[in-house]
Amino acid sequence: MVPTMDQWEVAKCGGVCAITGRELAEGEEHWAVLFEEGESFRREDYSLDAWDGPPSGAFCYFRTRVPIREKKKRLLVDDDVLVNFFTRLADELEESRIHFRFVLALILMRKRLLKYEETDRGAAGEVWIMRLARDKEGPTHRVVNPRLNDGQIERVSRELGAILHGDMGDFDDLGVLDNADDAAVERMDAEDADRDE
Repeated sequence: MVPTMDQWEVAKCGGVCAITGRELAEGEEHWAVLFEEGESFRREDYSLDAWDGPPSGAFCYFRTRVPIREKKKRLLVDDDVLVNFFTRLADELEESRIHFRFVLALILMRKRLLKYEETDRGAAGEVWIMRLARDKEGPTHRVVNPRLNDGQIERVSRELGAILHGDMGDFDDLGVLDNADDAAVERMDAEDADRDE
């Protein structure tokens, strides 16, 4: 059985080094590693002095900082990390991971790292054909549009923040669609309607 969005949870990081057990200080740089765990991901953090490369079984890893409390948190993740995570999820068939990849696509579009080209509507539903901005002649990426409502997008965005940032706080940089982006999606739909005629 595929879990619903409410059932798909990400374990929060404990803010301690997985090797030494030392608590990581606010603002401290460290390595974060994601591991597949059932239908979700588990995160472990590693201090720089304990890091000896990615551990066996790592899905992906990235260098980040422990957030400073009392401030609105920002997603302290390199764009390449987001792109890598997006591409690694390409062949996933689990509903929760399709939702996760869709929200990553929206974030990458907002950051102008991923460009929409067209929509393929078939028996499998709506699939957006997209290309990374840096790969003008490179391969396209097929992103299933699961037709998430605003609440589902917000929930997946929080889960993304939990995985990449290590807690469930609010994130300035994790907004998915603002009014300008809504207009862009409406333009994509209009372009598709014109092509279909």
